[in-house]
Amino acid sequence: MKFARLAVLSLLFFSAAALAAPAKDSTIKELMKVVKTRKLMDGMRAQMNVLMDNSVKAALHGKTPNAKQEAAIDKMKKRIVALLDDELSWKRFEPLSIKLYKETFTEEELQGMLKFYQTPAGQAVINKMPTLMQKTMIAVQGMTQDMEPQLQQIEDDFQRDMAAANAKAK
Repeated sequence: MKFARLAVLSLLFFSAAALAAPAKDSTIKELMKVVKTRKLMDGMRAQMNVLMDNSVKAALHGKTPNAKQEAAIDKMKKRIVALLDDELSWKRFEPLSIKLYKETFTEEELQGMLKFYQTPAGQAVINKMPTLMQKTMIAVQGMTQDMEPQLQQIEDDFQRDMAAANAKAK
């Protein structure tokens, strides 16, 4: 008897889940417009420039690059920016986002998100999230810089262990 009840409940549960309306492209596009996804992507690409500059400074260990090194750095940065602009273009990103939203959310969930993001609190999240993300990235970058000596020690130990392992294998 318990098995029959469990089977009926399972059927009802899975049937309800299966009946959830699939997400519509139009709702996803509206949500992405409301949350300013395209503007957020543009901001992320701009932040990549800051990250590249910080990475180059860290790699230089406080040394000032000469003119040829500066030219090489500029060339590398331009190539990376061009690659990111192409690979992360809206033309490529929008269809991927729609696909992922459809795989992840139901129409009902998207409608709920739309309602929230159209409220003052939702707009505050949208408008303040880039600042929060930038502050988080800077904080994490600082944390990873603090770990640099330990990471270097781990890498040195690994190289020594691998050299010893290779010597024993011969």
